[in-house]
Amino acid sequence: MKNILVFGASGQLGQCIKNVAALKEITSIHFPPESEANILNPDGLEKLFEQYKPGWVINCAAYTAVDKAEDEFELAEKINKTGAENLATSCKSWGAVLIHVSTDFVFRGDVARPLKEDDEANPISVYGQTKLDGEKAVAALLKEHFVIRTGWLYSEYANNFVKTMLKLGSERDELKIIADQVGTPTYAIDLATFILLIITNQSKAYGTYHYSNEGVTSWFDFARAIFDISATKVKAIPVRTDEYITKAVRPGYSVMDKSKAKQTFNIEIPYWRDSLVKCIGKLQ
Repeated sequence: MKNILVFGASGQLGQCIKNVAALKEITSIHFPPESEANILNPDGLEKLFEQYKPGWVINCAAYTAVDKAEDEFELAEKINKTGAENLATSCKSWGAVLIHVSTDFVFRGDVARPLKEDDEANPISVYGQTKLDGEKAVAALLKEHFVIRTGWLYSEYANNFVKTMLKLGSERDELKIIADQVGTPTYAIDLATFILLIITNQSKAYGTYHYSNEGVTSWFDFARAIFDISATKVKAIPVRTDEYITKAVRPGYSVMDKSKAKQTFNIEIPYWRDSLVKCIGKLQ
């Protein structure tokens, strides 16, 4: 298999890809440190591509601080758009396929049905807009690409909702959790498995795909499941979005339709609660 280069290797998804690649004994995959793999440094990218001559590139590098992005538009745009553009340019020069990870936040979230890849993307936050700009930049530059939109990502690695709830649940008597934002949690190990399947299949079914776990839930019910599975004794109190003010507006409904991914790659996607049980088992 041709070399695989992973950008954003130290982040949550990057670490999950490393984990799954080791289990699958994929030895041609490389995780250069951010000091070498800076997607904002075209000269550095050129050196990396010269060194590894990758056939596949996975871009997990992103600006993901949703609220801070409202004040740091230029930085978010640089990382999420210009960085993606730089990688697509390098991939084009070296004949590599780019797998670019994006988000459900490209949608407005005001349509209460599972969203398909060709539904209108109309972000309501700086983060969502810069991620959409990155998608467009990749598609404009490089035919040989996969954009994979995901959402509500969690795992044993880095900071995420599951780990935060377990920590706060052990420290407090009660927690207020938003109950009117609906989506689907995604175990990053499952997403990593899907990404590596595309590569090991040497797929040429280029384009945009949605991937999250199966099922639908709210942040409140997600938290309740975390507490139930982990036997954490804390009272969860449901609140409305307008009772919990944040700088960035979040989509109210961001459930994604995964039919395209399931049919194209002939996969079964795990139910969100089943994957949550696995993750919490590893954390405990």
